[in-house]
Parts: sequence; structure tokens; C-alpha cells
Amino acid sequence: MLIVLGGLVIVGGQVIFGGGAPADYAGPGGPEVVVEVHPGDTAEQIGSALTAQDVVASGSAFFNAAVQNEAMNTVQPGFYSLPTQIPAAEAVRGLVDPMSRVGKMIISEGRQLHDATDVQTGATKKGIYTLISEASCLGVGGQQNCISYDDLNAAGAGDLTALGVPEWAKGSVASVPDRDRQLEGLIAAGSWDFDPTSSPTAILERLVSGSSASYAETGILTAGNQVGITPYEMLISASLVEREALPADFSKVARVILNRLAVDQPLQFDSTVNYSLDTTELATTDADRARVTPWNTYASPGLPATPISSPSLDALQAVESPEPGDWIYFVTIDAQGTTLFTKSYEEHLTNIDQAIRNGILNSGR
Repeated sequence: MLIVLGGLVIVGGQVIFGGGAPADYAGPGGPEVVVEVHPGDTAEQIGSALTAQDVVASGSAFFNAAVQNEAMNTVQPGFYSLPTQIPAAEAVRGLVDPMSRVGKMIISEGRQLHDATDVQTGATKKGIYTLISEASCLGVGGQQNCISYDDLNAAGAGDLTALGVPEWAKGSVASVPDRDRQLEGLIAAGSWDFDPTSSPTAILERLVSGSSASYAETGILTAGNQVGITPYEMLISASLVEREALPADFSKVARVILNRLAVDQPLQFDSTVNYSLDTTELATTDADRARVTPWNTYASPGLPATPISSPSLDALQAVESPEPGDWIYFVTIDAQGTTLFTKSYEEHLTNIDQAIRNGILNSGR
């Protein structure tokens, strides 16, 4: 009986305590790998992923180290670059270190794919491809490796299915006159994570597919029944709203766009002139407005060939449910963004005079 009881105690000890210290590496560590933490992952699941990629020797060692470090509660879903074959405690410290996070970027509302130059200051506004390139960097110092802007631009001009372009946009995107701009607007504003070891095409597919899901949640696939334009045209219109108005005026500017389209009146938005030139300027020149491009709504009727930026979901929802009104014209009249709307062209001219007096429409050139 004593022998049997002793055996049960030993067996019980092995169940409770795991049969002694779990396997753990001593270091110093090998080549780095990128590990993904998924939303909702537990310490056990993270430990299993780290074990599978040979970052730690066992999930049990990682779990034991994780429960002893309160900072593990702050670990966010995303991608982390960690050395292989390191002690579990070091792996935990790596996950809670913000410097280990890779492939993370924030795309602000109104950002476009390519870099743009501010006409007044000469400053460069980084485009989405530049942001992806910077977020893709792995390593430090002279050993740093990044996906290039040119490689991303080349990938973005590729096959629509491989890039995750949704069915509701494919027909229009296939006819975009400049393949380098075919993904414009299809990568939504917001916070993004991607695996920087993936190919440029795979990274773009992740961003486009995720954006398509976000757009679909707003009702873009069905709202056209109310506003009379296609989902892709709503995305284009939302990008114009984003670049032309402050959030408080989104729904009014959306109504102006729809009203003008309904009577076949040119939109004449300076933002579309800027887009085709990859510049930013509040007031454009006569020469620039006269340039005939598939985007310049002074020189070409209807909507631009593509969105001109990544619109916010608020801008998209404004197009899906615009404010009722008969406005045809609007102009921003001061530096605070005050915008006046009217149906009367004569009243619009008066509003423009006010904007000129306030220096808003001076191009500086």
C-alpha cells in the first residue's frame, strides 16, 4: 500500500508541477524571426507559437515566465521580431518591449498612395507606400533591411485578384488609366499590422482585403440604392469629401457632389488638381486647372478616375447618407475652416470674394 501510495504522489506531483523545470534555452540566441500575436491569444497560445518557431524551448517555460511579468498584460496583437533559442524570460521581455514590434503603421485620413509635395513649404507628405516601407524594416543600423517604395509601387500595379481587390471594385479598377494608382483609396485609413517578412504583394493584399471588410461594414454595398452611384463611385466621392471638408461638413459636401453629378455639372475640386500633380495646395493655378487628366475635375466631367486618397469611414458614411439639401456650391472662407454652402451662383461669388479677402484662395505663386 505504501508503495502504491507513493507512486500516486509522484504521479500527482508530475501532473501538478509538470515533472520538474520545463525545457528552457540558456541563450545567447540565434537569428531573429517574426512572430505574430493574434487577437485574443492566451499565454499558452503565444508560448506554442514561440516554440514552433524555436524562439523558446518549451511553451511551459514561456508560460511560467509570462505569469511572473505583469507587463505581459500590455502585449498587443501584432508582429514581433525576436531572436531564436533564447531563455523564456528574455522572450517575455522582448514581447513587452515596444522596440520589438514590427510591421505596425498608422494611415491618417486623406493619405494617398504616393508621396506629395506641399507647394508652399516644399515639405513632403509621406504616402502609404512610404509608410509601409518604413514599417517593414527589420534589423538595426547598417544591417537594417526594408521593402523598398519602388517594390511596393510595382506590386501595387499587379494582378487585382492577388492584391485582394474586392469584386465590387474590380471592373472599375481594371480600367484605371495609370496602373500605379489602381489601389488608390482601397487601403483604408487606420492602424495596421503586417508581417514585414511577407512579399510586397502579400502585404498589400492583407491591407486591401482588411479595408474592403471595413468598407463593407459601413453599408457601401447597399447604399447605392439610395444615392444612385456604385460602391466604387461612393469610395471616390468619399475621398473627395475627405480632402475638401472638415468632418462637420462631410455630409453637406457629399450632397454637393451628388447634386452636381445629377445635373452633369463639373465638380471643379482643387483637390483633384493636386492629386494628379502629387502636390498639396489650397488654391491651384489657372495653368494647373487647365491640365487635362483623368483626375482633374476642372478639365474632365464627372468623378475622377480613382479615389484621390484613403477616406475615413465617417467620410464614406457621409456619402452613403448625405444631408438633404439643394446646394451646388461651397467655399471655405477662413483659416478656421468655415465653409459656406449655397445653390445660388451669385451668392457663391460673394462668398468667394470673402475668402479672397481672408487670403484663403491665394496660391502664393
